[in-house]
Amino acid sequence: MDVSDETLARAAADGDRQAFAALVGRVYDRVYAYAYRVTGSKADAEDLAQDICAALPVKLKGWRGEARVTTWLYRITVNAARDRFRRQASFARAADGWGDWELARRAEAAETAERVDWLHAAMTALNRDLRETLALVLDGVSHGEAASILGISEGTVSWRISEAKKRLRAIRAAEAEETKA
Repeated sequence: MDVSDETLARAAADGDRQAFAALVGRVYDRVYAYAYRVTGSKADAEDLAQDICAALPVKLKGWRGEARVTTWLYRITVNAARDRFRRQASFARAADGWGDWELARRAEAAETAERVDWLHAAMTALNRDLRETLALVLDGVSHGEAASILGISEGTVSWRISEAKKRLRAIRAAEAEETKA
């Protein structure tokens, strides 16, 4: 004997798990197909169909039986799709302007990375003493701590940092002249 969708829906609303599984088995493909036609996206259609089926036990308790179950499910699918479109539109409006911010953030990060890369490459042109001292200070070590680590006076650390800066500026200037030529 073939059981109607409506009979399965009533039984599922009363907590019959087998009736619920049978109902979902019957209607899932229709809900998915309709959601796909409405959204135009397989991923969105899958999400909608799964969300609807997950919410179906609670929704079935509100089904009054005035319409066929499939008609009622189409209405739920329409509403779910509309809700999804509204959320996507709200998200797009909220995200509007953040794209420019994100582009600026990425450009700044790229510029910082470029500077760091340049500094690492330029430091190879420094002699070992200047490079070691500068590396410590760039790592946040104070001049006093650097002096203790390197076994030199704090004044020597300060001189080395000053000298390293002069040489790095000279390297930058030479590179700028090369790009002009």
